Amino acid sequence: GRGRPGEGLPLWQRLGVAALVAGAAGGLWLWLRAEKGRQRQARRRAELRALALGQGNFQLQDQEGRPRCKADFRGQWVLLYFGFTHCPDVCPEELGKLSRAVELLEREPGLPPLQPLFITVDPERDDAAAMGRYLRDFHPRLLGLTGTPEEVRAAGSAYRVYASAGPRDEDGDYIVDHTVLIYLLGPDGLFLDYYGRSKSAQDIARSVRRHMDTYEPLPD
Repeated sequence: GRGRPGEGLPLWQRLGVAALVAGAAGGLWLWLRAEKGRQRQARRRAELRALALGQGNFQLQDQEGRPRCKADFRGQWVLLYFGFTHCPDVCPEELGKLSRAVELLEREPGLPPLQPLFITVDPERDDAAAMGRYLRDFHPRLLGLTGTPEEVRAAGSAYRVYASAGPRDEDGDYIVDHTVLIYLLGPDGLFLDYYGRSKSAQDIARSVRRHMDTYEPLPD
């Protein structure tokens, strides 16, 4: 009968053939693995792009009365906080911290600009004029957004923000219980990170810088 291919070859040649076959098989396996990784990454990027188009949409107005929507901030880094102007302590502290983080990043040459953004959860009292007066104490570029109760609720829901007005006192005043987080949005509009009360301005600035350093834009 016939012998196996290469059976009559010297040992060193048979070993060489086996090494070539093994090398070719290994190379094919590595290529297939890399190709599978590229396809998986492409699918993930497509999913992220689709998510970016619909994530966190809002239709509000700023403290100057100008209409604002999420698309206005595409291409910009955004630090976003939800709160209300009658908040006695937490909101001023968080907006002060947000403003400080923006100032720290502004000192670093070469970093892209960062837009600070404040959306009210109390549209009944926080009209454009009230927002304008309140924001004078914070970063000069801080934008305040408000709208109708329906528009404000929709904006909060888009970011899964909890907000509930408490009982009114004898003067008609009330406190709004709400989510206390600062959100980071990338230039594609995607939510990238969040920061609770335990994070300092320095912590936030370091985290934002890391995101900026590792950011890769979504493909068109």
